[in-house]
Amino acid sequence: MSVCDVVIMGARGRMGSTLINLIRAGQDYRLVAVVERPGNEEGLSALGCLVDTDLSRVLPKVPGAVVIDFTSPACSVAVATAAAAHGNPVVIGTTGLSPDQTAVLERVAVTGRVFWAPNMSVGINVLLSVLPDLVRKLGPAYNLEIMEIHHNKKADSPSGTAIKLGQCLARAAGRDFEAAKTCCREGIIGPRTVEEIGIQALRGGDVVGDHTVYFFGPGERIEVTHRAQSRDTLARGALRAAAWLPGQAPGRLYGMPDMLG
Repeated sequence: MSVCDVVIMGARGRMGSTLINLIRAGQDYRLVAVVERPGNEEGLSALGCLVDTDLSRVLPKVPGAVVIDFTSPACSVAVATAAAAHGNPVVIGTTGLSPDQTAVLERVAVTGRVFWAPNMSVGINVLLSVLPDLVRKLGPAYNLEIMEIHHNKKADSPSGTAIKLGQCLARAAGRDFEAAKTCCREGIIGPRTVEEIGIQALRGGDVVGDHTVYFFGPGERIEVTHRAQSRDTLARGALRAAAWLPGQAPGRLYGMPDMLG
């Protein structure tokens, strides 16, 4: 495999710093630039790469380099737009994107190479491939619920991964996810409906990400849990996407199922 040149957005962030550490520890990727907010870039020159506060100034200097972004929804949309305009592939792991923001990524992907996944973990994405079989085989007698736990700094709720899991369950069960999802239960709300898919969120400490899908049936229940024990898991998935994406053609918004086959 040839060395993959990478630009990291949000170099001082939790995911940005994790990605930088993994890149510097290996030989398959080369850190060619980092981008940070004004006033936050001091000291980054020690990384031995380009340092800037404006991605548009960086991209002409690193043709073909893959941009990796785990910042915020608004920033990620702007990053994807800029990267596509300069011909650079972009990998986005940001969660909490609105339908309108996701639609922008889809439009940008018509002419640019864009990869977006709310969870870069290979394990989670394999789980998404096996859950539909459980839903179909267990049938409508089993109530579907999701619990997610994240660190106390996470801004969005429910997590992008929990939403993705819920959408997966809804498709397999033949339900409209937006109509079926229940993210809050309080007061005298009456019995649980057959159609609903509950998603509950816990926040605390430094939990990287736990997701459990419950199948509550008559006289039994099945629990399927994925726990991310380190951000390295997510970073490795993003780096794997960065190596894969340059070989793909523009024209659609790529995700983990495309890469994993």
